[in-house]
Amino acid sequence: MTINILITIFIGLSGGLAVGSGFVAFLTVLGIIPRLTQLTKTVDLIQAYEWAIVAGALTGGWVSLRDSKLYLSEYFLVPIGLINGIFIGMLAAALTEVLNVFPIMAKRIGIADKIVILLMAIVFGKVAGSLFHWLYFVDQ
Repeated sequence: MTINILITIFIGLSGGLAVGSGFVAFLTVLGIIPRLTQLTKTVDLIQAYEWAIVAGALTGGWVSLRDSKLYLSEYFLVPIGLINGIFIGMLAAALTEVLNVFPIMAKRIGIADKIVILLMAIVFGKVAGSLFHWLYFVDQ
């Protein structure tokens, strides 16, 4: 029984180190936080961004390891989902801004003058996919 516990601890720590290293590499190598502060014109609040990410990672890790239940109204989930969507969207936008993915892709497929249409297609596709997921798979 003791060897099973040690193996579980080792696998958990290894997985945590791998995910943590990838997250830190994502944030530092790509320069997500400095670029996000430049885009929002809040460079003087860069330490607040850093502490918010640390607090969010710690809180998310702690909550995911617990079997917590919040007995709230389902209408309270709408603003929570909206805030989560804004966060993911800003993170994705910062990543694509850093990598200059859309201009390069638009130039390669020959639609550089229609980049707004490309962005709107991606946005509407993401919204349609999310709605399909929530309407079809959630609460069945």
